Amino acid sequence: MDRNLAASDLQTSSDAQLLGGRICDLPLQIKGSILEGRIDRVLAELNQRDLRLRPNFWLSDDWFTPEGLTGVAIPFYLAHPRLTRLERRQMGEAEGHSTDWCLRILRHELGHVVNHAFGLHRRAGWHRLFGSPTRRYPTGYRPNPRSRGHVQNLEYWYAQAHPEEDFAETFAVCLQARSRWRTRYQSWPRALEKLTYVDSLLDELAGRKAPVHTRSRVDSLARLTKTLAQHYAEKQDRLGVAYPDYYDAVLCRHFTRHPGGKQSLPASTVLCRTRAQVLRAVAAWDGDQGPQVDYLLRDLAGRCRELGLFARDPKRQLQTESTLQLAQRAMDSLARNHHWVQM
Repeated sequence: MDRNLAASDLQTSSDAQLLGGRICDLPLQIKGSILEGRIDRVLAELNQRDLRLRPNFWLSDDWFTPEGLTGVAIPFYLAHPRLTRLERRQMGEAEGHSTDWCLRILRHELGHVVNHAFGLHRRAGWHRLFGSPTRRYPTGYRPNPRSRGHVQNLEYWYAQAHPEEDFAETFAVCLQARSRWRTRYQSWPRALEKLTYVDSLLDELAGRKAPVHTRSRVDSLARLTKTLAQHYAEKQDRLGVAYPDYYDAVLCRHFTRHPGGKQSLPASTVLCRTRAQVLRAVAAWDGDQGPQVDYLLRDLAGRCRELGLFARDPKRQLQTESTLQLAQRAMDSLARNHHWVQM
């Protein structure tokens, strides 16, 4: 890839050309990209709570907030649609590609930023509700989908991964404008207690200048000299490219490996066609499960494609109730078998 490549040239570059180039040579910036408006939205939410800090944002190779810093790294592929498509082809998904998904992650990362800026993790109340922030950070965790002690913001019940993530997820829900969390979590006493605590912290911090403010950028785009091919080889080795196999037994009971002739319908198509109705139904009785069910259906559809599954009874399985039952069985399997979720 040409080191003098212009942003407009990314659209016409082949995958091979992009993969052969270095990350640091990508003509990318947050300003003028779709990320700029999304960042402005979450900063406006901070301003609504009168939080006096200005986080630092930069492009890197993943989502993260470095320990002790008040800035957020955003994966480079979100700064250009051509690179978002490449990410999806290489990894099966592009984390944070949709507006809602991106905002959820940004709010989560801002939870880490506020924690670092004001040293909130040193408070006794923080420890009592979330646990010790010094607990060893895991490579994965075993989520319990039935837990009512954690809020739900990111996929796979991420608040259960570590005390720091529990706080960041609680902050994300609390920060979101018009989230109506008091109503949504009224029957989840432990999660509601955490939300109430974080809300009181934000009231306390309103108008106060953050004692910690950093401008350092860890692994910024200009420092990433590896090629995109090297980057994806390492990422695929670390995370894999296949969809999770936690639900194989459930999927193989619900669907079949044997197509039924001309009228056969791929199982992934069934899940895609019923997704919107399922999410509307979930929103009607448990709005906070909506994102989790959405992520779950995405993974189930991807795994069905990998397994080559088809509908047993297309007419019946295209009904919303059938997919709802499948989603419930999948979550029950995750809880019952304590599946390990890689971080």
